[in-house]
Amino acid sequence: MRTHFCGLVDEALIGQTVTLCGWADVARNLGGVCFIDLRDHEGIVQVVAEPSAAEGNAAVVATAEKVGYEDCLRITGTVRRRQSVNPKLRTGQVEVVAETIEVLNKAEPLPFHHHENPGEDIRLKYRYLDLRSPEMQRKLRTRTKLVSALRHWLDARGFQDIETPILTKATPEGARDFLVPARMHAGEFYALPQSPQLFKQILMMAGFDRYYQIARCFRDEALRADRQLEFTQLDMEFAWVSERDVQDTVETMIRDVFREVADVELVAEFPRMTWAEAMRRYGSDKPDLRIPLELVDVDAQVQGSGFKVFTDWAGVEGGRVCALRIPGGAALSRKQIDEYAAHAAKYGAKGLAYIKLSETGEVTSPIAKFFGDDAFAALVAHVGAGNGDIVFFGAGKYTTVSDFMGALRLKAGRDFGLVGGGWRPLWVTDFPMFEWDDEAERYVALHHPFTAPAVDDEAELRAHARTAVSRGYDMVLNGNEIGGGSIRIHRASMQSAVFELLGIGAEEAEAKFGFLLDALKYGAPPHGGIAFGIDRIAALIAGTDSIRDVIAFPKTTGAQCLMTGAPSPIPDAQLAEVHVQVRATGKTLGD
Repeated sequence: MRTHFCGLVDEALIGQTVTLCGWADVARNLGGVCFIDLRDHEGIVQVVAEPSAAEGNAAVVATAEKVGYEDCLRITGTVRRRQSVNPKLRTGQVEVVAETIEVLNKAEPLPFHHHENPGEDIRLKYRYLDLRSPEMQRKLRTRTKLVSALRHWLDARGFQDIETPILTKATPEGARDFLVPARMHAGEFYALPQSPQLFKQILMMAGFDRYYQIARCFRDEALRADRQLEFTQLDMEFAWVSERDVQDTVETMIRDVFREVADVELVAEFPRMTWAEAMRRYGSDKPDLRIPLELVDVDAQVQGSGFKVFTDWAGVEGGRVCALRIPGGAALSRKQIDEYAAHAAKYGAKGLAYIKLSETGEVTSPIAKFFGDDAFAALVAHVGAGNGDIVFFGAGKYTTVSDFMGALRLKAGRDFGLVGGGWRPLWVTDFPMFEWDDEAERYVALHHPFTAPAVDDEAELRAHARTAVSRGYDMVLNGNEIGGGSIRIHRASMQSAVFELLGIGAEEAEAKFGFLLDALKYGAPPHGGIAFGIDRIAALIAGTDSIRDVIAFPKTTGAQCLMTGAPSPIPDAQLAEVHVQVRATGKTLGD
């Protein structure tokens, strides 16, 4: 139907006849001469319909006068040089003089205009219209280019692309599984994979050495800007490797791919930081190094104060009292300070103490009265505060304080324009092996239960489980975890010890992971791997804050597809075929 794409018409085609297909992005009638910006996936070209262009062209002009926004058109015409150049368009040097205009499909009035700023709900409901916009086309093409570059890099280095099952066995990996009833096995279920974790480990035991897969994964968890129920990851696994072997390989891959896809030169060697240091300095295991603000521990400086909130936690095992200095923060009003407190409360803060130092040195603080003059001066000096600054304080459980103070750091960085430019990657290493779940009164795996501990002795792991460090590692870029992995457990005895510490008894372990424990007995090699979030990397390269912008058909934060109406009720007859009966609970998502 066409000879050329709209966005690829250029000066080399001047004088030639072309046939184009696309949508009317803009149609203008300037007193008998009509201009149509015709758009396809490659871009826009200007089409002009004018009475003097050819014999009988009055009919062409008449058709052009009736063209509306998003009408589907087929246009044949001659390429000529534009009198008024448009430097914003790749085709801005030329235009097409229409000889025929065929309306293939007339568009009814649209629910929104691409040149407006429609809300996300209406964009998702009419996703097919939203995806026509040049900006969404650009973002999805960025994703395509990213995936292609990753595949080519891995194929060229001997990695094998191996598919693993979508219908599999339910295994705990930190989120709820999506379950699929098995019609041929009444009362039994498959699970959609949260990741190909166990299959890729078994591939290493099977001798494939280097595996990768662009894998679809599913996790039934709360959604936000960087999380979806179904997502795509680059899954990788290596046999006979240490942490550094994996890290060096994939660091080179990411550096090469960013150069190819985004024309970005990342640093020659990514810095490394332990989890403990990241939490201490930034309150996050994925610190955004573009923000220069850091947390400062002040336990020693506040222990002698009369402020009970501080003294209850200062110097206590598992407790923390720390400060965040914000240069120029004294300009914050009381209302704005309350907004910071409300933000911290979302992450677990029960209050937010502060010291505000005016430009003239005047102190405004609800906690100053609890300190002697010398102790107060020492505290201010320790955090490096000066006139014009504000200092926020957090006290409580170490992880909770780190979380809300880290969140404050990010907010302050954005609010005060402290986020630097460029790309700041790093490796975060030496994660804790376990976290203690107070509610369940047991350990849970910080990464997943197949991550190897740093110690190689089961007895030592059991004796020091609370402080055990894993062989896990994350790649972080501008405050986003883009990849996470570990060296895996490769001995059945160690895997059983980890299951035991996680409260998974021998009988349960056999029922859920018997196939893995068996495989580990038969000469399983040391192995490790990593998985990269395709959606997150594509969003970063495309310059958007939401991964929904680089997913063709995403779900809302309410876990719905507004376009199709999913999820939806299923007829009783269809449910009966898979031996399922719905029990009404009266609860909805979030209850």
